[in-house]
Amino acid sequence: MTAQLNPYLTFNGDARQAMEFYQSVFGGQLRISTFGEFGTSDPAVADKVMHAMLTTDRGYTLMASDTAPGMPYNPGDTITCSLSGDPGEGLEEAWEKLSDGGTVAMPFEKQVWGDLYGMCVDRFGIPWMVNVAQPQ
Repeated sequence: MTAQLNPYLTFNGDARQAMEFYQSVFGGQLRISTFGEFGTSDPAVADKVMHAMLTTDRGYTLMASDTAPGMPYNPGDTITCSLSGDPGEGLEEAWEKLSDGGTVAMPFEKQVWGDLYGMCVDRFGIPWMVNVAQPQ
């Protein structure tokens, strides 16, 4: 995978409907994973979207999720820059620089889906997600 920088949208329970709408606008392939698929046993959120990705023939990539359990939903703060790619593309170094002087919301470490991932807000107040795919 070539490193990508794209918007990541957060919704308050209607991410699936929003992403299906964006698919109807832009076309493309939509992949959706729920919190339940990744082990959440809480029935209130098990069918909510943990991660959705729309990729289009025009090269657009749009990602989204519902607000994670225990995280606040703040209208107006619902977009994050997502940086993702493979090892060796400089993303580990980008994480170090983006998080330096900022606030780490989730440490950059191996996650349940197998990739290295972290969330931070840089020193200018911009939220970032960095995901480095790991060999399966």
